[in-house]
Amino acid sequence: MPKNVRIAIDVGGTFTDVVKLAPETGELRFEKVPTTPSEPTSGVLAAFEKADAEPSSVSMFNHGSTLGLNSLLTRSGARIATIATRGFRDVYLLGRTDRKVMYDIKYRKPEALLERYDTFEVTERSLFDGSVATPFDEDDARAVAQEIAKRGYDAVAIAFLHSYANPAHEVRMREILQEVAPNVDVTLSHELSREYREYERTSTAVLDAYIKPIMRTYLRALEHELADRGFAGKFLMSRSGGGAMTAAGAREQPVNLILSGPAGGVVGAAGFSKLIDRPNLITIDMGGTSLDASLVLDGEPVSHNGAEFEGLPINTPSLYIHTIGAGGGSLGYLDEAGALQVGPKSAGAVPGPASYGRGGTQPTFTDAALAVGYLGVDTPLGGELTLNRDLAIAAINPIADELGLSDLELAQGMLRISVTKIVGAVRAITIELGHDPKDFSLLSFGGGGGLVATEVARELGVPEVVVPPGQGAFSALGMLMADVQHDFSRTSIQYLDKLDTETAQAQFAGMEAEAQATLRAEGFEDSAMRFHRVVDVRYSGQEHAVTVSYPEDANDPRTQIRADFDHLHERQYGHTMDDPIETTTLRLHAVGVVDKPDLPKIAARKGEMPALRSRTVHSPDGIERDYGLIAREELLAGDVVVGPAVVTEHTATTVLHEGGRLEVGVFGELVVSIRPAIQNAK
Repeated sequence: MPKNVRIAIDVGGTFTDVVKLAPETGELRFEKVPTTPSEPTSGVLAAFEKADAEPSSVSMFNHGSTLGLNSLLTRSGARIATIATRGFRDVYLLGRTDRKVMYDIKYRKPEALLERYDTFEVTERSLFDGSVATPFDEDDARAVAQEIAKRGYDAVAIAFLHSYANPAHEVRMREILQEVAPNVDVTLSHELSREYREYERTSTAVLDAYIKPIMRTYLRALEHELADRGFAGKFLMSRSGGGAMTAAGAREQPVNLILSGPAGGVVGAAGFSKLIDRPNLITIDMGGTSLDASLVLDGEPVSHNGAEFEGLPINTPSLYIHTIGAGGGSLGYLDEAGALQVGPKSAGAVPGPASYGRGGTQPTFTDAALAVGYLGVDTPLGGELTLNRDLAIAAINPIADELGLSDLELAQGMLRISVTKIVGAVRAITIELGHDPKDFSLLSFGGGGGLVATEVARELGVPEVVVPPGQGAFSALGMLMADVQHDFSRTSIQYLDKLDTETAQAQFAGMEAEAQATLRAEGFEDSAMRFHRVVDVRYSGQEHAVTVSYPEDANDPRTQIRADFDHLHERQYGHTMDDPIETTTLRLHAVGVVDKPDLPKIAARKGEMPALRSRTVHSPDGIERDYGLIAREELLAGDVVVGPAVVTEHTATTVLHEGGRLEVGVFGELVVSIRPAIQNAK
């Protein structure tokens, strides 16, 4: 067996995706296994077995896990406390007074992760410039630590005022806690974010502390299990910002994993966009529970620093991903007004869609797709799970009868609702931000993406859909393309024309020294390190900023920053202004470069392609038609399939309707040209 195998495993809500790449033989293998929420390490080890990957032969293991996210969703994380500067005990619970949903009378403030009883304060205070206004009171701190030990908390988040400028008091508080309560996990806010905005920094620390015990336990258990099986390679975790981090780093800062689930797919999309020469992509990743939509602009994913979880801010860099509850397991039901809805509730991994035969009785998107013929009983999911159409119809029938519809009409209605929701998600990241969908290609992946992609593209006027190889496990493939990444920042609020470039250079140099030490500790040589300086810039009076590169070699960086800011602001928001601009934050993106896998090219067709079989499909216009049917594994580069047709594969299915034309690219990608939507005569 090859000794340089690379494997990526992405744990989703319903399925765990696994990709195996053996550079010595060129093997690229995609597999799926059911997710095991009750025993997460078992599911990962099962994925190794399904891909025939002996841990002892694996040189690099990239992993994405929803364990931390799920503990937040179910509010099953650690029992935590916070420690703040005296007089600022309620920063976290008060939060901000703004309301993003202006006219929703049912709006409720996001549920906090702790009670006021769990908040503590210590006498100390630093000012915004790092000077000490009130010395750190060690006796006060020790009394707080003793109370925390007495109450039996699992973890503590420490967030002192202006610690981004002077972290000394937070560091000393941790030392005292380690003396008095050594079993308590501790998070320091300045280690996660060296930026102003007290509430956002505190919220980030609280989220980190809330999931730290469970993530530490999981990662240590998985590391031990793999070591027992001979694994001695590099273990990397996918992070929210699109890169990777070592498992050791993830144990210390698990907040960086919360939004990492869909990040692998976006990173893979950015890399794939360069291979197929399509720099601007809309991506839709439809899994079992949700759909994630994002953008790739000029070959790079779009990132931002204002991520949230259920309204709770996370002040670390993340990819800009819009998520909705529209997946293969999304449940169809009648709401209180008697109208048909699909999602966001999901059947999940257990019991799953009714057609899985595992006890599910409510209809899901997957059941509807099976009923209309998009999916078939002749193509097992993941090569093992054969769907049962009778069970799908039995789940659909009660709602259809209540609405006076046929089973197929109800199923088609469920699919139409899902498509409409997905179109809305794509509009939110394109049209609502000033981008025209016609300027993009739609990259579709995930287990369900290919079922809806052509309809979504037609609705939005997107000219083509690209389906990458291994679409059902593409997020895991993207993880193999991710470098190790660390992000550093320093608050620097001042007018651009008064920016002290020497001070800025010194701050960047300090961050680079810190980053270099971190990457060296993780095993990277200096030659494998890359540093990218950027700066957040905004119009004076604005709340949020645009991130632009910091020109290191320019005679006057301020002139170039102004020009780049105007260009990006115009591109992202459709306008510029003559107002003064100011910097808010200096940032350093530090990268440890890992070897990237080369995607193998597929053979070109030399003779006639195999004849298409046939499947009866209830098409979106309500008419039953014969669709061509072919397995993706039978297609070679240059093959052409004219719709209507269904392309099945090991981990997913792609549907193209009448007017669509599919051509197979050199990497095995399916490129579907879309005919513009027209009104169907009734």
